[in-house]
Amino acid sequence: MLTGTAPARLGEDPLPGPWRSGQGPRLWMVPVGAYGPRADELRELLDEGERTRLQGFVRAADRARYRVAHVALRQLLGAYLDTDPAKVGYVREACPGCGGPHGRPAVAPALLSVPLHFSLSHSGDVVLLGFADTAVGVDVEAVPAPEVAAEVAELLHRAERAELAALPEPARAAATGRCWARKEAYLKGVGIGLGEDPSVTRVGAGATPAAVPGWSLTDVPVPPGYAAACATRRADGPVPA
Repeated sequence: MLTGTAPARLGEDPLPGPWRSGQGPRLWMVPVGAYGPRADELRELLDEGERTRLQGFVRAADRARYRVAHVALRQLLGAYLDTDPAKVGYVREACPGCGGPHGRPAVAPALLSVPLHFSLSHSGDVVLLGFADTAVGVDVEAVPAPEVAAEVAELLHRAERAELAALPEPARAAATGRCWARKEAYLKGVGIGLGEDPSVTRVGAGATPAAVPGWSLTDVPVPPGYAAACATRRADGPVPA
């Protein structure tokens, strides 16, 4: 597990070497503001679909966040795959819920000599990326305002709602953000996303994540005002159909 492990920081830490099976999950964090100029210099790494999506954002902040996230993903995948980042291709795995082609994003199989899975999340000024031998999901969330946290809490597992209700009111927003980040990370790892009702799987709202069968779930240290989590399928865990 990645208990308490701070992510590496793109732009400060060196790019990694080729991925080796068994080296465990690796997390990277990218600050949007600080890395924005470099991502703009490297924007030609993006493929046609990514450039089209980028231009579809109305707000400059959304374009900057998307550019940083997807340039960073290509840089890291290029390093792990020992290939030109611009030539990294993606596919979509089958959805474990309906079998449709909208499950987890994945590296095109032709590029893989060893298993390598990835996940990407961004919120505000933080981009979080995770890489692992097995299915992985990461999520980063800005801590919600109290009124938003109260609405989100109504969507959670009954045990999570009870955990939140037992906390002093000033602590509930941060705990709700923590719980939601864990839930999104797990559901992204599974590949079903919010195709599963958030009330179904308990990930916990307390200081320690709840045990989720077949998965390792941990909180990830991120800057104040955010919550983040990483979920990885254990090697002995269930393989999605």
